[in-house]
Amino acid sequence: MSMELRNFLELSYPELEDLNLAAKEQRKHRVAPQTIQEERLKYLTDEPRIKAVTVVFSDLEGRLHMLDYDKKFLVKSYDNLTFDGSSIRGFTAQRESDLRLALDWSAFYWVPADVFGAGKVLVFGEVIDKNGSHYIGDLRGVLKDFAQQMFTENGWTLNAANEIEGFLFEGIDAERSFHETGSFEYVNKGGYYHSLPGDPLREFIDTTAEVQRAMGFENEKDHPEVAPSQFEINYSYGDVVAAADQIQLYKLICRQVATQMGMTASFLPKPVTGVNGSGMHTNVSITKNGKNLFWDPRGDEKVSKMAWTFVDKILTHGNDICLLLNASVNAYRRLDPHFEAPNQIKASATDRGSMIRIPIGNEKSARVEVRSVGPDANPYMVLYSVFKTGINGNLSKMKNLRQAERYLPDNIYSALADFKTAEWTTTLLGPDVKERYADLKQASADRCPRLLGTIVKPCEVQFHHDVYNQLLWGQF
Repeated sequence: MSMELRNFLELSYPELEDLNLAAKEQRKHRVAPQTIQEERLKYLTDEPRIKAVTVVFSDLEGRLHMLDYDKKFLVKSYDNLTFDGSSIRGFTAQRESDLRLALDWSAFYWVPADVFGAGKVLVFGEVIDKNGSHYIGDLRGVLKDFAQQMFTENGWTLNAANEIEGFLFEGIDAERSFHETGSFEYVNKGGYYHSLPGDPLREFIDTTAEVQRAMGFENEKDHPEVAPSQFEINYSYGDVVAAADQIQLYKLICRQVATQMGMTASFLPKPVTGVNGSGMHTNVSITKNGKNLFWDPRGDEKVSKMAWTFVDKILTHGNDICLLLNASVNAYRRLDPHFEAPNQIKASATDRGSMIRIPIGNEKSARVEVRSVGPDANPYMVLYSVFKTGINGNLSKMKNLRQAERYLPDNIYSALADFKTAEWTTTLLGPDVKERYADLKQASADRCPRLLGTIVKPCEVQFHHDVYNQLLWGQF
């Protein structure tokens, strides 16, 4: 059918960038939700070329769910978008299945028509319980409430930026066919910072970066990573909820661009043995009235006592929260010390084997980098765990934060045991969500050999929460 007859919205990339940056500024300056809602509803009503609104939300494990609402229906019914929560893994039981999606109008994106389809815009949804509050299993809502609490009580803005590594493999759905092929095929073998202009990896990175730029990511740099066919595309800092949203969009964009190119973007932490795995280095700081509270030019490594206290608390609970930061069977392959694994529970300015690094910074960029995070973890859970622990966790009795006295688990069973027995994870998530999450991780672990050996097994890919086939999963 002719696109001329359809007349759906298709904006140029510069137009998209201007719109998305303006929306980002509203979010940054905390424009009243009611004001933004009225503005977005008026826009949707007045723009006849929009046919549908894509609403996205994440389950307990961090898998992104998407559904399209007809624009005219959504404008009339945006305050009563119900869905069956029992169909979402980690959400409600069948007997209490009714949940509602509220729209976070500040998290509204104009999307490229060549990637998302013509005539569509995207908005993040918030899962709402029967009582009207954020649902306890929706970690986005939990994170948003915590960030707002810190701002209301202390005037703090929680900031984050994530360096998300991934692999690009030949073929569509390479992960889902891994149990048949037993291997992944690289598209590029150039290595760190090396790819020729126009080769598949560089073309993928360039295209993805263009989409991110159009969606207001404010890119910084992009490059091939250490391992063959590995990539990293960096973008600017943002407030903590926006930063987590951008992680979800980053992975969605990468997967969609790769698929359109006949390839697969994979965020398995260690899809190939013998080469470096993929991490999601999580950079965090806290500001108040525009001042970076982690900066101190006279402090140790030029960060403040507040920053070092923050680091201390995360190290104290390193084993407790490891399962939240490393959420899959495959993630524990990455914590192999032979490949710059950040498995040492210590802090360092230089040693990349440390769980936490203190990067070189200045008044603007001083931050703490948590290096032990896998790229497949729920970003809302990661950032909530890091900030809540760093702010409200317990202080250690470690004499030297730069010296490793403990190491992170090297398998999911040990991580599960630490998670289940820790009082802090009950405080963090509440007993109900903690139990649900542990049950999901236990099920994943039990579908794979306890001792995985050195070769990536089909089960750890096939039953991965980002990869699994719904029909296949239903057989267990």
